[in-house]
Amino acid sequence: MQLQHYRFAALLAAFFLALLLSGGRVHAAGGAYEAELPADLATAKDMCALLPCAAVFPGAKSFSERIGSPPYVEAYGDPIAGKKPLLGYVMLSTDITDTPAYSGKPVVTLIGMDIKGRFVGVKVLKHSEPILLLGIPESALLKFNDQYLGKSVADKIEVGQSRPDEGVLGVDAISGATVTVIAQNQVMMTSGTAVARQVGILAPTVREPAKYLERGKPLSWAELVKLGAVQRLLVKPEQVGLERSGEPFIELWFGDLNHPDLARSLLGELGRSNLQGQLKPGEHALFVVRTGGVESFKGSGFVRGGIYDRVQVKQGADSFTFRDLDYLNLYGLEAAGAPAFNESAIFVIRSKAFSASYPWKLAFLGNRVDRATGTRSFTVFDANYWLSDELLQGGRPVIEEAAAPWVQVWKTRAIEIALFALLLVAVTVVYAFREALTRRSTHKNKWPVNAFKYSAWAISIVFVGFGAMAQPSITQVLTWFHSLLFNWTWSLFLSDPFIFLFWIFIILTVFLFGRGLFCGWMCPFGSLSEAIFKIGRKLGLKRWQKPVPQAVHDRLKWLKYAIFFALLAVSMFDMGLAEKLSEVEPFKTTFLVGVTNRAWPYGLFVAAILGVSLFIERPYCKYICPLGASLAMPSTFRWFGLKRKQDCNSCKACAVGCGAQAIDADGRIDHRECLHCLDCMVLYTDAKGCPPLSKERKRRERDGLEITPIGRDGYFIPIHPMPAMNPKVANGPDPRMPTDPATPPHKADATGIRWLWLELVDHLWPWSAEGWKTQRGLQIAGFSLAIAASLAWVLAGTGRLSASAIIGWWFGWSVYEVLIRLAGKRYVKDGPWWQGNYRRASVMDMLSYVGFKNLLIGAALFLTLKALGLVPA
Repeated sequence: MQLQHYRFAALLAAFFLALLLSGGRVHAAGGAYEAELPADLATAKDMCALLPCAAVFPGAKSFSERIGSPPYVEAYGDPIAGKKPLLGYVMLSTDITDTPAYSGKPVVTLIGMDIKGRFVGVKVLKHSEPILLLGIPESALLKFNDQYLGKSVADKIEVGQSRPDEGVLGVDAISGATVTVIAQNQVMMTSGTAVARQVGILAPTVREPAKYLERGKPLSWAELVKLGAVQRLLVKPEQVGLERSGEPFIELWFGDLNHPDLARSLLGELGRSNLQGQLKPGEHALFVVRTGGVESFKGSGFVRGGIYDRVQVKQGADSFTFRDLDYLNLYGLEAAGAPAFNESAIFVIRSKAFSASYPWKLAFLGNRVDRATGTRSFTVFDANYWLSDELLQGGRPVIEEAAAPWVQVWKTRAIEIALFALLLVAVTVVYAFREALTRRSTHKNKWPVNAFKYSAWAISIVFVGFGAMAQPSITQVLTWFHSLLFNWTWSLFLSDPFIFLFWIFIILTVFLFGRGLFCGWMCPFGSLSEAIFKIGRKLGLKRWQKPVPQAVHDRLKWLKYAIFFALLAVSMFDMGLAEKLSEVEPFKTTFLVGVTNRAWPYGLFVAAILGVSLFIERPYCKYICPLGASLAMPSTFRWFGLKRKQDCNSCKACAVGCGAQAIDADGRIDHRECLHCLDCMVLYTDAKGCPPLSKERKRRERDGLEITPIGRDGYFIPIHPMPAMNPKVANGPDPRMPTDPATPPHKADATGIRWLWLELVDHLWPWSAEGWKTQRGLQIAGFSLAIAASLAWVLAGTGRLSASAIIGWWFGWSVYEVLIRLAGKRYVKDGPWWQGNYRRASVMDMLSYVGFKNLLIGAALFLTLKALGLVPA
């Protein structure tokens, strides 16, 4: 039997390897995910020499160079009488808008539009959406974009149902990628509208001219800064791929010069008068000075008649660039305390679409060099500017801007989100009162518990999994880990409300009860696997439904931890590869994409796991699931565990019936493996099912004694004398603790401040007197490693060590800390941290403790260094 299970494990491993190899070929065929674009795409005049413009404008024979602001190209047909007829326009979305999608990066899209404003072609050149790499096929995005063909830029197009009474034309969303398509809709409409207004298809943007509120009082530089009337745009060397240094790449200050008070403060009365004499009605002036850095905002290649291609003003969907005729000399700043500068300019915006009443941005355009590959990519750095209320008559105007994609998702699915949140709260409350249910149940009638548990399974499978497609995944754990360390973005997590709420539920319940409530009750795939096992039993397969031999189980259960740590390690160097390897999860194929929409190896993988589930209870959950492994580690520190009594160390009734095989020979529950079926809790108070209680019940019935209720300790309330417990049982292991109790001698009598101090030392100082006596060499080696790790953080703080190197050192230190604590401080807490229930730590206990603790400490250090601007990009 054991040999058969080992063969199964080997076969499963071989199958998964084949799946990955096949998956790699499938993904390689996709072309837009993180595709490499031409380095000079953003600045090349002949855009269509670099991009397939003909693919988005069928019938076009030639294309112009980039023209306009924001730029676009004209598409021409065959010459007629020596003249090329204008057919329409082609635009690159990132020339116009940088609307981020689910990944936080824009979907780079090439768009064709005819002279009547109808979309004639759409092509995605590059995206960074993992959901379109591993879950939803890229063809789904292509089909979504095809819905725009023939529609006009003048239409009011929204994702969702059409609403003719409101003039709204709807386009169908992509299930599971709502945020991506909402962002893509904004990209299409913003890009099309910007070009259509330039070429006269739509009426130009009209913004009400600014009405200034004058005080007639000159302001100092400090007062201007406080008022927000001057703003800073700072670009650091590491932001463009250079070595970090104390000198910025470029530091610019800029501000409005049409407001009389600001112009008077910055230029003096004579300078203001001279400037106003050079401006025509409707024109607007702003100043820019460089106060630091080695880069020029004018550009060394500027020639007369050319464009200042390194600075740009953006307001809404409009972009304003400057030619030599839009430039005036700025010789000095008159404001008291104004900084020294080594480059300056006054730029004039001549478009009537611009208004100083509304917010705008100064953008610095440059290239970023990837230090690892040498690849250059176009990058825009910008800073916001908006005159304050006290400088405008009537204050700032009210602006209605399109809500962020994640906000739109929350609004459009508010009722479903509220019902899902209510479901999670209900499940948590029911489980919190589980003892009331288990006391009403018996080993022959578990329906008071099962009615709720089976309902949770059904809702999880049908509505959460297949309906809302809210199956949590290990990729979200990896994303959370990376975001915590590198770039936390709330919008990334808020963009999928069901997953966001689910993770709040998971985090809270894991620390309250352990992983079992989610994994055993609410995980859609786990529920599906368990349901299949139960159905198999009803279909007569019970004779073949044998538990995996305990010795084999105790080895196979470590596989999921190995998979989790492997994915975590790979993600630190290549997140894209980690996302591909996370196909070890069958969740996407089962719920998100569907078996019929994926290559056959994915469907076969799901079928194999669910097929095995007919004979083995939850094989994936117990042996493969990296998500379960990631949740099992903090489950070590759950506050509330399942109850045990002293007799459990000799009675095997619960262990025999434990489908998760989480109860050991001493009757102890491993809460990292427990899936909270609650069968053991039913037996705990079942006077006929629990052998110790049954024995005592029969004694009382024989002696004519009263049968009292069962107390919280799992025994009959002892109104009558209880027989002495078997000495072997009484002196045996205490099943109420996962391991033997262990009281640190230095904390035995500590209270108050001293206890808090010792608690802090315990977490930060892994060495001990006990370890010094037994493992002196290991202790000494640890000091050297601690000094080296500390030095790594110092180097990080001075910009001489990359984030990956810091993580490498931190990981090495964590491995050592596990070893040194096992040699000297071999204990962890059981239950809430403020209590003193210490117990002997197993290797997995110590791995969980050190890993989780150092993750929090490392994240805190990272965030501190980033807040101080000391961690390089």
